[in-house]
Amino acid sequence: MDHRTGSDTLTKPVDLSSLVPVLFGFAAFQQLRAASELQLFEYLTLNGPSTCDQVADGLGLPVKSARKLLLGTTSLGLTEREDHRYGLSGQLRAAFDDGTWPLIRNIIDFQQQLSYAPAHEYAESLRTGKNQGLKHVPGTGTNLYARLEQTPELENLFYRGMHSWSELSNPVLLRQVDYTGVRRVLDVGGGSAVNAIALARAHPHLRATVFDLEGAVEVARDNIAAAGLGDRIDVAAGDMFGDPMPAGYDLVLFAHQFVIWSPEQNQALLKQAYEALEPGGRVVVFNAFAADDGSGPLYTALDNVYFATLPSEDSTIYEWHEHEEWLLAAGFTDIKRVHNEGWTPHGVIEGRKPDA
Repeated sequence: MDHRTGSDTLTKPVDLSSLVPVLFGFAAFQQLRAASELQLFEYLTLNGPSTCDQVADGLGLPVKSARKLLLGTTSLGLTEREDHRYGLSGQLRAAFDDGTWPLIRNIIDFQQQLSYAPAHEYAESLRTGKNQGLKHVPGTGTNLYARLEQTPELENLFYRGMHSWSELSNPVLLRQVDYTGVRRVLDVGGGSAVNAIALARAHPHLRATVFDLEGAVEVARDNIAAAGLGDRIDVAAGDMFGDPMPAGYDLVLFAHQFVIWSPEQNQALLKQAYEALEPGGRVVVFNAFAADDGSGPLYTALDNVYFATLPSEDSTIYEWHEHEEWLLAAGFTDIKRVHNEGWTPHGVIEGRKPDA
């Protein structure tokens, strides 16, 4: 008798295999993090396909530990096994070849050290509508940025992670936006200057100003000097909500900003940008977007756990049409969407201030 139904007829178990990556998502990440921390992928890159014993010896692990690690990475498609030897998957080989892997390592560290514990508070953050994960970050203040200023080590980790996310996603900003006729760019909330530097390198005719809090522009100054771009990029310290935006620019950039603030704050920033821009100037909003029908993409849905639990009470990834509505309300015309050609859901939405 089937004890589940009280029937003598056996029923086929429900196939819940699609839940495995979700139920064990935390473990999948830890397999990736361990491989990164132990430098498994670097070892295989330098030494080529290797046996389990060779990996154990090369990484200084017990053989049983190497077996567990290689089972995890191979099952996840990070490594491949052939003739008892393990090598990098094609995707990871490509990441090493094009220089992407160091960026991914920074993001793994960001997720492990800054995002992981706060993510435990996701349900409570949804229940209360507040960023409850902030309790896992030392310091005082109601948003992540205020607390990071009090913990330099975490602040450095944060900017490394954000810098890496920007490098991965900014091809849409660099290559798919038209900068013809643009002379001066104001990068509002430009942080470490990663986007200002990338824009200056990609478009030699551009000059840029990074406008951000003093702690952020200190990092930007160092990065600009290291890039040798001090003659084309400067900084202005200020609070985007408390201080007037510098004027005289023909393009105002908001990179990764509108995912942090409320709709009302985003619309206020756009109104300030409208006033700061020269007639005919443009505003460019660059960040991740959710689909207008709320169906995804998956990256956006998962990334929203971070936005719900940490940055600010109002942070979230908004839909494309919401940005269009804010732009229209601020007075912008000729609104245009630019979808990313890469693997992340980042894109650009822009509008123009009418000519005088």
